[in-house]
Amino acid sequence: MPDPRVFIIRHGETEWSLNGRHTGTTELPLTANGEKRIRATGKALVGDDRLIVPGNLAHIYVSPRRRAQRTLELLSLGCRERYPWHSDTESSNLPTTPSDIRTDAKIQITPEIQEWDYGNYEGLTSPEIRKSRAERGLNADWDIWRDGCEGGESPEDVTKRLDELIADIRTRFHEGRFGKEAGWKGKQGVPNDVLIVAHGHILRAFAARWVGKPLRDNPSLLLEAGGVGTLSYEHHCIEEPAILLGGAFVVDVAEKEEGGEK
Repeated sequence: MPDPRVFIIRHGETEWSLNGRHTGTTELPLTANGEKRIRATGKALVGDDRLIVPGNLAHIYVSPRRRAQRTLELLSLGCRERYPWHSDTESSNLPTTPSDIRTDAKIQITPEIQEWDYGNYEGLTSPEIRKSRAERGLNADWDIWRDGCEGGESPEDVTKRLDELIADIRTRFHEGRFGKEAGWKGKQGVPNDVLIVAHGHILRAFAARWVGKPLRDNPSLLLEAGGVGTLSYEHHCIEEPAILLGGAFVVDVAEKEEGGEK
């Protein structure tokens, strides 16, 4: 297994994400296409021989917003734990037999990763925000990373809550879990990956803060609806966090298959 990783997943498409409206506290369902794409993401990226290995998940953080929670459900990770937002009698995508359970990771609803509080800008597009500011004599060259949101959060507010979460992740799940003996090995070893399901702006900010970049510099990172990003470390060192631009293909599974064909 590689060094500990954090997988960041933006919730699937909604009507507002389609037209660029800033969606913070407003509860919106995923579109039918959004649900379809998240199911496809789960099939493509989740599995013992895939990017996200359920058995190596140490913890799952999910936003309080329903669109993020639905996204987690649709990934079909095979969680042993009932989704916290479901009642005991409510049906869900949980495994129906013990053999379908693929992860023991705890699922935690986490306010620290709820979307940026857009305040007065909730439901508006960026051009609408800039027009409104110009009409009121404010700087029309609005940039959320520099200016934050009127009646909502500033870059400093977001930085504070994300830095606290990042420190907690490293202390609880990553410190001391490096090297070839770390991680999950066919249901042996200690899981060391973390999964976060949340929103576009907050996850872009999370990635920037993961590598210590100030939000005011505008991190210039993109994460499409339903997109998946990977964060990790350089040189097997917790003091050198990094954004993983591209991971290598899993080769041990391929080698086993080749060996069986001989």
